[in-house]
Amino acid sequence: MKLRSLIAGAALPLAALWAGASAAQTPITIGAIEILSGPASAYGIAIRNGFDLALDEVNKAGGVNGAPLAIAYEDSAGKPDQAMNAARQLIGSKKVPLILGPTLSNEMFPVGPIANERKVPIVGSSTTANGITAIGPYVFRTSLPESDVVPVTLRTAKEKLGVKKVAVLYGNDDAFTKSAYDVMKAAIEKLGLETVTTETFGAKDTDFNAQLTKIKGLNPDAIVVSALAEAGSGILLAKKALGIPASVRVIGGNGLNSPKVAQVAGDAADGTLVGSPWFIDKPDDANKKFVAAYKAKYNMDPDQFAAQAYDTLFIVAGAIKAAGGPDSDKIRDALTKAKYSGVMGPFSFTENRDPADTSGVVVIEMKGGKFQMLR
Repeated sequence: MKLRSLIAGAALPLAALWAGASAAQTPITIGAIEILSGPASAYGIAIRNGFDLALDEVNKAGGVNGAPLAIAYEDSAGKPDQAMNAARQLIGSKKVPLILGPTLSNEMFPVGPIANERKVPIVGSSTTANGITAIGPYVFRTSLPESDVVPVTLRTAKEKLGVKKVAVLYGNDDAFTKSAYDVMKAAIEKLGLETVTTETFGAKDTDFNAQLTKIKGLNPDAIVVSALAEAGSGILLAKKALGIPASVRVIGGNGLNSPKVAQVAGDAADGTLVGSPWFIDKPDDANKKFVAAYKAKYNMDPDQFAAQAYDTLFIVAGAIKAAGGPDSDKIRDALTKAKYSGVMGPFSFTENRDPADTSGVVVIEMKGGKFQMLR
């Protein structure tokens, strides 16, 4: 009887505790728009892998304020219209408090305004074109803009490899490749390099022989290329087939910083230079742990896009925790104050919601299918 009385007396508190436990176990679901199919899916799949690896670790450590974190993925297939529909679906139907992505800058330019208008923070981990965060106060990015990376790459090529004259080849109908070209052009001029010719191609082009034949005849020291991985691989293969010497390096922007380039172009990719805030052989313990965990989970090496995504998920989880839950305005405010140290190094946002620390940029080159530090 006494035991029964104790149980009866505890009924309301226990019910409250069970309700609290149930509520704590309800996932906080954020959205992600990435390219998971189509020609540029190598970027989006690497990003998803990075998010999911970090997500496992966040939830293993107890989630966010006791609640598990979940990601609702939408595939943009690299199509801006599809990315816009995905954003509307995530915000309108799934009521997510934050969106990760989209993958490419030409997707963020139409998607960012949707998130900004609905006052939902959106965090790009791979959008590097100029003007991304100018879209509005709810638009953030954790990826260094090309304007911080490309000048370092070109200056290093000049100082270490003696590059004095270059040919330029860029995609002229894509927001990302066009923006990167603008940065390249300005950096080339500032460094006093001679441009022997500037050639263009379209996103659907697969034949680069005419442009490269002209470039070959002008004998540049290097070819500066703004392209995504698929077109970049085609350019490298055509360069080798036309007999342009291996000593004429290809200097790429962020679009060429992908293992897919080596997978498609093979040894034609050897010698390709890119700038990066991350590379696989960074010697710090955090990076070694990340690389080992990534290989164990996916049976492949991570790339820059996976590394950026991995850190980004921790940054976002920290902001949700600081906000006390899935409140978009509070998450947005917490992001502006975020400080994190991960595989990319120390991280915080500038007042314009770009990465604050640009000191970690290194120049890497492709050798034998793998990027390594330029010596």
